[in-house]
Amino acid sequence: MNDWVIELEDIRKTYRMGEVDVNALAGVDLRVQRSDVLAIMGPSGSGKSTLMNIIGCLDRPTSGTYHLDGKTVSELKDDSLAEIRNRKVGFVFQSFNLLGRSTATANVELPLRYSGMNRGRRERAQEVLRLVGLEERMMHRPMELSGGQQQRVAIARALVNKPAIILADEPTGNLDSRSGAEILDLLIKLNRDSGVTLIIVTHDPGVAARAHRTIRLKDGCIEEDYVSDAKPA
Repeated sequence: MNDWVIELEDIRKTYRMGEVDVNALAGVDLRVQRSDVLAIMGPSGSGKSTLMNIIGCLDRPTSGTYHLDGKTVSELKDDSLAEIRNRKVGFVFQSFNLLGRSTATANVELPLRYSGMNRGRRERAQEVLRLVGLEERMMHRPMELSGGQQQRVAIARALVNKPAIILADEPTGNLDSRSGAEILDLLIKLNRDSGVTLIIVTHDPGVAARAHRTIRLKDGCIEEDYVSDAKPA
């Protein structure tokens, strides 16, 4: 097995807007090593969201080839993409996206329900909640948790199926500086301890500075691609 968990070759995405074709991605080539920490940066309209959606199997490219964890996913149908998304990708969003009436444990169980796991589902969910430091908040609902705690629930939900990658979209954007720093520390620690590949979409240079590697997008292309001089703490 090679060390590339993500391989994008000449990925293009074109949207039709009226009579005009808009090239959201204009030929992206990108390889990401297993267990890497990658930051994706760029101004609004640069293609960050489109690239994130393709990496996360939420969308398909117009052309090009995408290999995720050794499997060609760029031409899969919607049902197959959904299965890959559930098993291979863990998502952490800026807005948490938790079910308000469900406990932390029930929220973390959701990906296991979708994957058809029945036996041991609650035990696995609570194991991951302990991993993110919420052993005393397992039966609390989102409204009973702080923003930082809600994001920890979201991280546990992303981890519960043991994905190949965690895709974090502005994971500290809705948090105060202290909570944001704690969440970033947690994500980096999970990468270091478990080897999960971490991809962070961010506008914050301070967040990007913690990554092993940063790419900057402009007009649907990779403008810069550089390795950090500093090791993540």
